[in-house]
Amino acid sequence: MSDTTTWPRQPSVRRLPLVAPLRLARPSDMWFKPALSVVVATAVPDLLLYAVDRLDLVMYTMAGSLCALYGHSLPYARRARAVAGVVLGMVIGMAAALVAASLTGSTAVLIAVGALLAAVQKTLCDATRIGPPGPVIFTFVTSAALFAPQHLGEVPGHLALTLAGGAVAWLVTAGPALLRREGPERRATARALDAAAAHLTHPGPRTRHAAAVAVHAAWQTLLGTGRPTPARRALERLVLHAEAALATASGPGTPGQLRAWARETRARGPVPGTSEEFSGIGTDRAAPRGTGRREARRALLHRLTPGSPLLPIGARALLGCALAGYASQAVGVGRPYWAIVTAAALFQANVTLSWHRAVQRTLGNLLGVLVFAAVLPLSRLTPLALIGLCLFFGFMAEALITRNYWLGSIAVTPMALLVLEFAGTHPAGELIGDRVLDTVIGAAAGLLATMLVTNRRAAGRLERALAATDRARDRAVHALAAPQTGPDALDAARRGLTGTLVELREADDAAAGEWWQRSLPQEQVRAAEQAGHRTLAATATRRASMARTLENGAV
Repeated sequence: MSDTTTWPRQPSVRRLPLVAPLRLARPSDMWFKPALSVVVATAVPDLLLYAVDRLDLVMYTMAGSLCALYGHSLPYARRARAVAGVVLGMVIGMAAALVAASLTGSTAVLIAVGALLAAVQKTLCDATRIGPPGPVIFTFVTSAALFAPQHLGEVPGHLALTLAGGAVAWLVTAGPALLRREGPERRATARALDAAAAHLTHPGPRTRHAAAVAVHAAWQTLLGTGRPTPARRALERLVLHAEAALATASGPGTPGQLRAWARETRARGPVPGTSEEFSGIGTDRAAPRGTGRREARRALLHRLTPGSPLLPIGARALLGCALAGYASQAVGVGRPYWAIVTAAALFQANVTLSWHRAVQRTLGNLLGVLVFAAVLPLSRLTPLALIGLCLFFGFMAEALITRNYWLGSIAVTPMALLVLEFAGTHPAGELIGDRVLDTVIGAAAGLLATMLVTNRRAAGRLERALAATDRARDRAVHALAAPQTGPDALDAARRGLTGTLVELREADDAAAGEWWQRSLPQEQVRAAEQAGHRTLAATATRRASMARTLENGAV
């Protein structure tokens, strides 16, 4: 991409909607998995602490228990590593927070530490792409720990409790592998089939991108880890059918057939059989599987380089959380951790999405405060009532948050406030008043930081994605033109092109929502996407032809 290229001008500032951020989406097809996991991972240590009459320590075990929210879309081997990493990150964050709290009583210093931790957590979560719920859980836990009374000699014991809670969370998230080893792979394949069916039913750029994302995610799930078992090969054939439907807008299966396969794949029976059109998947397809971890490490290091577009987002978190904390302190809030958490939760991929999150977070928190006021008397009846309410709201938060963030926040807010009750009762008016004030201050400070810290690197990311798509398309075209190209080489070229098209669309969406951005190559992006999908259609046709040739030769 030449530096002298000029693109059409576009507005630096865009309208910020109020209604669109509040629209409800369809619930996730696996919302119940993190919901049940966090309930089990929290209930076990809570009940043990209740048995020994030490519910004042719940905050430390809950820090580890909340790690059960992560990794549910990953295959079990990768999930085990990912959740172990989350637990390690949580323990390190808690160690920094508890040591700081034990060494100083200065609110100003603790706010600075909280803002720095929030920025680091945001950057690392985005760089590792750990997925929902992202950095907000880390920031919530460590910020609360910063403002809790602490002595240096207690820190090792409290960290041991966090590690114990994390161990329970790891067992809860990895344990289902004993019952259904290919569960995540089956769900990823079913999502790809459903997305391809939706594209066949309503063809268009939006459904095409959704199908490309689902197909790309399914390949990453299937080829990332694990031996090529017969069940995985059957799932790969189903993904090839979904990919063919995406590429050619027709494919070998009708929308009804694709949806039927998706239903059977999600069920507990055997993986549904398909036609033999893609039967050329052999044991040699296992070759790319070992490269996934190396590629992930290279991608992680690239996202943390000085020129990464993630660093301005981290700078926004640092500035916004610091502004929120100091503003909250200035108006008299004694423990301004919720202002820091509110600000940290706002920072998304661009200004527009951060505005959406600010609207959602503010509305959800304010409604959640009303729910807390209603259930507070009930929570103070017995300790078991308090435990039960925390578990209920933890479950409801995961049940609702996939519909919209504001809906989930209605359950998160009372749960966060009820956790404070384990250490002792607090005046209800003070809790409610501080929470409302911190919500407004945190949202305002976060938005201010988002608009003050520009992210011009987003356009650079788009240009790099555009160049990568062009290179991937050239490789796919070369593979098509070469008569000696085998099925595996063609499949690798097609998957590479699909991945770059997904990254191109994400980069374009992120850059389009930024303010104070240089003009973007929108026409070039559209042309690259159209050419890329035409090439994908040609590779799908060639792949099917290869499979038929192999089948006829075998006969």
